Formats: sequence, structure tokens, C-alpha cells
Amino acid sequence: MKVTQITLDHCPEPAELAPLAALQPQLVLAFGAVARFRDAALLGNLKAALGEATLAGCTTAGEIGNEGVSDGSLVLTALHFENPALRLACTDLAGMDDSQAAGARLAAQLSAPLGGMALRQVLVLGQGVAINGSALIEGLRSGLPAEVSISGGLAGDGGAFTQSYTLSNAAVSDRQLVALGFYHPRTVVRHGSFHGWQPFGPARRVTRSEGNVLFELDGEPALAVYKKYLGEYASGLPGTGLLFPFEMLGQDHQAVGLIRTILGVDEVQGSLVLAGDIVPDGYLRLMHASTDSLVDGAEAAAQALFAGGGVDGEKLALLVSCVGRKLVMGARVDEEVEAVVDVMGAQAQVTGFYSNGEISPNLEGLTCHLHNQTMTITLLAEQG
Repeated sequence: MKVTQITLDHCPEPAELAPLAALQPQLVLAFGAVARFRDAALLGNLKAALGEATLAGCTTAGEIGNEGVSDGSLVLTALHFENPALRLACTDLAGMDDSQAAGARLAAQLSAPLGGMALRQVLVLGQGVAINGSALIEGLRSGLPAEVSISGGLAGDGGAFTQSYTLSNAAVSDRQLVALGFYHPRTVVRHGSFHGWQPFGPARRVTRSEGNVLFELDGEPALAVYKKYLGEYASGLPGTGLLFPFEMLGQDHQAVGLIRTILGVDEVQGSLVLAGDIVPDGYLRLMHASTDSLVDGAEAAAQALFAGGGVDGEKLALLVSCVGRKLVMGARVDEEVEAVVDVMGAQAQVTGFYSNGEISPNLEGLTCHLHNQTMTITLLAEQG
């Protein structure tokens, strides 16, 4: 596998894409600011310069590339596989209630073998507003073999939570879900994830919830309870909710390994809209973090990739990290990317984005979940 990357601060003209075209890529990943994706010329110029390459990408709350973390840019990464076997799937999301069905539609487009090869890995990119990421994953899992791993993320929009976009060969759209299927047995895919957040305060029981909407904690309106803990930060909701996510606990008060970010608030109903489903009758506990703990979490995620030994040759690490982590780290945000690069070595290139939700298997196995406030890594390489 060969990888080439360019980073621009504007919509590229076809001639500027020559370094990518020279690679004769089968796949080009695009991660950029909302302003870059709103440029009407973007998709046409990519298709004009890159021929038959499969295009997939989304908007961000910060772009990740070999040069570090940037804002307002467009990071384009071209991949040439010695043994290409890719399939692109797209569907439009009608609304949040369509999330599970949309995942099932993507699975139906990807599940059939390609050239006699079975599906091995799915990379999914969804818009990050008005979507239930947990339901999307459930829809995908319902239509795919259990051994297929799923990773990816939900698009960002700079922390505004108003409008995000995905990109494919078909469209740049604020409704489109995009998924890539990888089929060749020589394609190496590994995953790592870790958050680094620390709990504080008591566990509160979920006494009323519907899907990803939290209405009550310990019999009280969830928004009122949350505001009490946030204090002066409450006036900045929902944005300040990124600094204080929930840790999900089971009925036995044991952590289930998932964090939930607040995406919206309803002052009338006193409810909180979370990025994914909540364990019914479970418990939630607030969390906070320091920059050092988040950087340590990113390093742990990278180390998990190589628990089964190293991967030789050129490789690409797709990093999907949460916008909330970026807000906590501020000017030190590059440190978590640098921590990943230090673990992976000189032959690794990186791309990715700060997101409204991270999609990755748990460290314990293939079962995929929606994560929040987590550094997730998908490693792509080819066996010799």
C-alpha cells in the first residue's frame, strides 16, 4: 500500500491534486472544515483530477493530518492498494428516527462478496447532527456477519452542532451516510480506542429515557440535575457539555466502557439529547479530564493496535477523536496526535478528524459501539 497526502486551506483546483493523481489511487479520504465542503466546486474538481478513485469524507471540528491538527483546512489522503477490493455504499438519512434503518440499508449494499471475497471491514462516516449513532451501528450490525468489524465516526461542524456534511462520489450532503467496505484478505485492519477521562460525583440512576434522550435522573429532570453540577458552565450549554460528559454504568454500578456527550438540551421538557443510546435503568456519572490524561489515553489507544505484534511496511492510521477532547486540550491538542505517531513509527501516516461521535470496536473484541470523548484509531495496511 502507498499513501500520499496534501493539506490545503481552500478548495483545490484540479491541477493542485496532481500529487494525489500520480499515485493512481483507488481511494481518497477527505476531511475538512464546513466552509471547504460548502464550496460548490469541491466534488467536481476531485472527480475531474482523480478519475475513478472512490471518494469518502466528512466535515470536522478540526482536521488531523501528517502536519498535525488544523482548523479551516482540507486534508486529502490518497491510497493505492496492491490488492484493491473496495465497495462504496451511500444512503440518505430521513431523520434521527431513521438511523437504524439507514444502517441496515448500508449493510445491504455491502454484505455481498466482491470478486469472490467476503466483507472484512466497514468504515462508516455519518453526519453529526440529528442522528442516533448507536442506532446506526445497530442497523449495520443487524445486516452484517458477526466477524465484520466496523469503525468510523460522525462528522463535526466546529462544535456548532447545527449542520455537518459527508462526501462521496455521488454528492456532498448534510443528509448522506457513507460507508466503505474492505474485502481483500491481504488488507490489514486493526483498532485501538481509549478515553482518559476521570469520573467525579455520585452515580445517578436513569429513571426515564427514550433511546438517546435522557429525561430523568433519580426521578428529577435530567437537565436540572446536570445544570446543578455544571454551575457557571451551565449558561454555555449545549457547547459546555463537551467538557463534562457522562460515563455509563450498568445496573451493578460497573462501568460499561462507554461515554456519552450531550448534543442538545430541551428547556421545556428538562431533557438532554445524548450522542447515543443510554443503558435503560442503568446509572450515569459525570466525568472530567486534564490534557495529560487525554494524551495518555491517546497513547494507550495506539499501543493497543500493536498488542498482537507489529505491522510492516507503509500504513495509514485513521484517527477519530472527539471535539470535547480538543476543547479541553486547547493549544496542546497536537500532543495527542504526536503521542499516536510516536507509537506507530516512521512508516505510518495519519489522517482523521475531530468528531461528534467515534465508532470503534471495544478493545475486548469486534463488537462495535458509539464512543464519545474517545480517541479511536483504525489502522490500514497490506500484508506482503
